[in-house]
Amino acid sequence: MNSVIYIMGVSGSGKSTIGKLLSENLKIPFFDGDDFHPQSNIDKMKSGLPLNDEDRHGWLLKLNEVAKVQLQKSSCVIVCSALKQAYREILKKDIEYHVKWVHLTGGFNLIFKRLNEREHHFMSSDLLQSQFDTLEPPKDAIQVDVSLNPSEIVKNIVEQMEEKSEFGLFGLGVMGKSLSRNLAQKGFKISIFNREVKGKEEHVAIDFKNKYKELENAHAFSNIEKFVNSLQTPRKIMLMVNAGKITDMVIEDLLPYLSAGDVLIDGGNSNYIKTKERYDYLKSKGIQFLGVGVSGGEEGALKGPSIMPGGDKNTYNLVKPYLESIAAKDVNNLPCCTYIGEEGSGHFVKMVHNGIEYVEMQLLAEVFTILKSMGNNPDEIADILESWKPKAQSYLLSITVDILRKKDRNEWLIHKIVDKAGNKGTGNWTTIATAQLGVPGTLIASALFARYTSFYKDERIQASKRFETKSLPVNLEIKDVLNAYQFARIINHFQGIRLVSEAGKAYNWQLNLSEIARIWTNGCIIKSDLMAELIPVLKEDDNILKHQVIINQVKLLKPSINKVVAKCMLSELAIPCLSDAVNFLNNYANSRSSANIIQAQRDYFGAHTYQRTDDATGKYYHTNW
Repeated sequence: MNSVIYIMGVSGSGKSTIGKLLSENLKIPFFDGDDFHPQSNIDKMKSGLPLNDEDRHGWLLKLNEVAKVQLQKSSCVIVCSALKQAYREILKKDIEYHVKWVHLTGGFNLIFKRLNEREHHFMSSDLLQSQFDTLEPPKDAIQVDVSLNPSEIVKNIVEQMEEKSEFGLFGLGVMGKSLSRNLAQKGFKISIFNREVKGKEEHVAIDFKNKYKELENAHAFSNIEKFVNSLQTPRKIMLMVNAGKITDMVIEDLLPYLSAGDVLIDGGNSNYIKTKERYDYLKSKGIQFLGVGVSGGEEGALKGPSIMPGGDKNTYNLVKPYLESIAAKDVNNLPCCTYIGEEGSGHFVKMVHNGIEYVEMQLLAEVFTILKSMGNNPDEIADILESWKPKAQSYLLSITVDILRKKDRNEWLIHKIVDKAGNKGTGNWTTIATAQLGVPGTLIASALFARYTSFYKDERIQASKRFETKSLPVNLEIKDVLNAYQFARIINHFQGIRLVSEAGKAYNWQLNLSEIARIWTNGCIIKSDLMAELIPVLKEDDNILKHQVIINQVKLLKPSINKVVAKCMLSELAIPCLSDAVNFLNNYANSRSSANIIQAQRDYFGAHTYQRTDDATGKYYHTNW
């Protein structure tokens, strides 16, 4: 991948000399930023006046344009003081994935002496102090001390660029391997690490590297110290290990070899509360930490996942080029990766993503149950679901079609799969979060408990005999089943997104719900046409059931789900999420619920008090029942 190497530093640090030597060493073009200053800037500096931001703006844009044009041909070296982060943002605009920074550093006295020895330069040494005052040292640059001689400086830069990797990947499980290949395919030089267990798990990293051509320039390690030392500073290491104690153990193993300012990225399905604890702990050690949700499975990790980073915004900016480069792209070719918010917000949003996913999967399982009860075989059900794509397209709908058509020895494979659904904890955490935050995430809980119930296979077999359970054929229109499915999906998305919104308020996370919906439109398991439709809706309100378009859809679909749920109940079909969806709306959209009975009961046995409908002041009352 072509790169722009910006050589930066205060005037007198030797940028032009080093830039020319480096370009000769790498055999790439050289551009001196000073050559692109307008005459007005040159005259101002000659008169002894420092340039201000307005003076520099057009000049920086010009250098950015030079870089863009050159990138189409080859790599290049550009010399520019780039003292402020804001200047560097302009210089890398639209090409940030291709930019490398080299910061020439030195003490004031050394550089002051050099400036006084220079001739025919419009920069007076009297302005040096203003440059040091303006300098905002970059966090993502190769740092080189200018006290070395020029050849040593160039050698140092080349060694760091050629021998040191930009990014480290710790853990080569299914997701770790796919993300490593994705990074390498995007042109990043990476280091990969996996532990070795003698006689059981040996040479994992090196064997993996040798298996794929795109990894030929990657560095493979089974030694933690060598792995860490192979990375450019500040080091950027993504952990792809099992959530929980293993994550903490890996962090402790890495800490002795890390330096202040290094970045650790937890890309596993960690609990957001633990992410906050790790963030605080590592901050005390001078290490930056991000909790990053990654969705898309093995294929998504390789071809482009949806990525949900949480933590400090400045820390995210250090790894933004890598994460956004490997992410899936939305319909406008923007990365399905965005800064989510502070602390554990990234992992919280990923957790809720998985909760929504639980429901979407359960709803399709219930639709299968209904269509099967209507007398359709798996191929016929697949055809029906295929016909739904124009109105209800989603990743999960598509894979369910493929699953239903899969044969094993001329028999449908789905009939040979034991009906016991597993889970890895995120649905459980999401359900707990709904209770802790007081958000009615009823469908997520129903989907989770449906999985739990399925696991009692032997008990279910015996119970079916004891209760003589035998579902009856159900007589429904296919259109009504589709409408019921669409209705329940709207309620599912309402509950999931509302949970994210309430968490943002509770934890003071600055969340952009519309952006979250946008990055869920590709690369992740819950990508769908419905999610894309919610992007503009969420720009107006976090409650999608307040938007007129959604209100009209729900009203149109509700008669069908009423019919479907009623007939399925009479036919003794288990449809927990479909029935819960309509029950939720009946409760939510009821101006006078039965909760007055509950509040009266609470006051009767516990003197918990109640408010009265005939007292608008909100005063609380207690009755001696």
